[in-house]
Amino acid sequence: MVLPRTFVGFSSTDIGMYRLMLAWKQNENIDFNFTNCQLQAEIHSNDEAYIKRKCRERINLAGKYIMLIGTDTRFKYKYVRWEAEVAIEKGCTIIGVNLDGSRQMKQTTCPPIIRDMGAIFVPYSPKIIQYALENYQMREDGNYSYKESVYSKLGY
Repeated sequence: MVLPRTFVGFSSTDIGMYRLMLAWKQNENIDFNFTNCQLQAEIHSNDEAYIKRKCRERINLAGKYIMLIGTDTRFKYKYVRWEAEVAIEKGCTIIGVNLDGSRQMKQTTCPPIIRDMGAIFVPYSPKIIQYALENYQMREDGNYSYKESVYSKLGY
């Protein structure tokens, strides 16, 4: 099976959740894997144009874009919203991952950039994120979530 090429966008306050996803990927007891198109090393620069150029290069490698949605994500315009704009422009499949465990789009936390545009929303959990990476295809509009039967099938 070809692994989904994925760029993960997140607020700097949620970097620990991104790192946990990488740990899931490395853990042989957790069925979670993707080709990580995230920057390979932290950029030590204050040059916004340079940082955005490097991020765009990585997003352009991806077919999937995961946005980790925490309590402050919707307020992050400089990079998080911009990364989502680039992913949308590129035609990536958008997966909103709610760090609070919600199974659908939440108006109070979801950035407007990925609302009502065909994205799927899932809770932060390896099985359902993996399922979305492997199975979800973008829709024209709306907000999508999986039915309870999908969660049951996955053992939730």
